[in-house]
Amino acid sequence: MKKFEYTVKDDLGLHARPAGLLVKCVSGYKSAVTLTKGGKSADAKRLFGVMGLAVKFGDVISVTIEGEDEDAAYLAIKAFCESNF
Repeated sequence: MKKFEYTVKDDLGLHARPAGLLVKCVSGYKSAVTLTKGGKSADAKRLFGVMGLAVKFGDVISVTIEGEDEDAAYLAIKAFCESNF
């Protein structure tokens, strides 16, 4: 299991466009990816779940990756977060 935390730096938070791109990025991996914010968790492969977390500027999200391709997914998702929100 791989895990990292990320502080959202986008002024608009994790709004529809980056959330959709995140879901697309995550869906390319077989591993289960879970986003957690403030005690609420969501499957990162489900757009409505990601949007339901209502992640705003300055919020810290925890990303947990577990599965057969977790190493590759970890690197890709972490790079995606750092470049998109």
